[in-house]
Amino acid sequence: MTSANTLFEHFSSIDDPRQQGKVQHPLFDILFLTISAVIAGCQGWEEIEDFAHDKLSWLRKFIALSNGVPRHDTIARVISRIDMTQFQACFSQWMQSCSELTDGSVVAIDGKRLKGSFKQPDRKDAIHIVSAFACENGVTLGQCKTDSKSNEITAIPELLQLLELKGCLVTIDAMGCQKEIAKQIIEKEADYLLALKANQGNLFEQVKQFLQPEISRQIATDSLLTEVDYQRGREEFRAAVVCHDMAQIPASASWPNLQSVGVIVSYRKADNQQQGELTYRYYISSANMSAQRLAEATRAHWHIENSLHWCLDVAMNEDGCRIRRDGAAEVLAGVRHIALNLLKKETSFKKGVRAKQLKAARNECYLEKVLNSK
Repeated sequence: MTSANTLFEHFSSIDDPRQQGKVQHPLFDILFLTISAVIAGCQGWEEIEDFAHDKLSWLRKFIALSNGVPRHDTIARVISRIDMTQFQACFSQWMQSCSELTDGSVVAIDGKRLKGSFKQPDRKDAIHIVSAFACENGVTLGQCKTDSKSNEITAIPELLQLLELKGCLVTIDAMGCQKEIAKQIIEKEADYLLALKANQGNLFEQVKQFLQPEISRQIATDSLLTEVDYQRGREEFRAAVVCHDMAQIPASASWPNLQSVGVIVSYRKADNQQQGELTYRYYISSANMSAQRLAEATRAHWHIENSLHWCLDVAMNEDGCRIRRDGAAEVLAGVRHIALNLLKKETSFKKGVRAKQLKAARNECYLEKVLNSK
């Protein structure tokens, strides 16, 4: 199946918001053009139109473009009016069809602010996108918009509803440490690993009091699981402790299927510092965690920052994008996720995302290879 057919199969169900009698450029044609242009590094509507003029013969291998190249304002108007609920559902279905998750796969959920999407002078209305990231596969599984950081609590359940998570371990920071979110993950036949902070007062204090003696005991018996890491002029010492005796933590009874509590103790010191920093990060999980598994899963969670958010900012200049008309910022964020997934899945060219974009812009054969990557 060709790239256009695969995308058409999953995205053609999106309703076209225009009056059908006046449509000159089909919705999917504009969407496929936009995805292809973003893969090749385009960042604005005029760049997408220029790409279409340069690649018109190649594009017509996949889409008709029977009325020629749509103008940049047409592209902007159509993309900005796409129903994002439908787009999110299509995106998740497409990813489920081309990305297989194995039992125990870590799926990290976190939010990112689109800094250029603000409208007000105080810049406080920039949207947030909450994403689910398959850490092992390095691809985004789904996304959902929230208007402000505090509303991630309401966006996460909407995102979870879109995902197929059976057998996975879902990791979320303290913002998502909520009983209803934990319950929803269990109902998805998955396990949760949630960062625990003072927003869960009684549980947080009880877990701290329970684990502190265990940390001291394991240090004294030399049974503490430890790791030492040195890179970029910084040395870090990490230790993991896990306990399963929930009877010692009364507040755990109200949490669905809570089986493990744990802590990561880390000590970081840069070469130019005389004294380092000691931190304790606490977690709760429905999985029967070992210390080794806790250490691995908490490290994997940070892939969403390093392999997704960093790539979107540095390679795709997402924070520099000032597109904010109607729903355009959100839809274009989704297009960037599609493009990034495809660029990462193409592995014959052993370079970074930006280098792949530049090659796709120069080489139509490579652009087609990215679109067909699985």
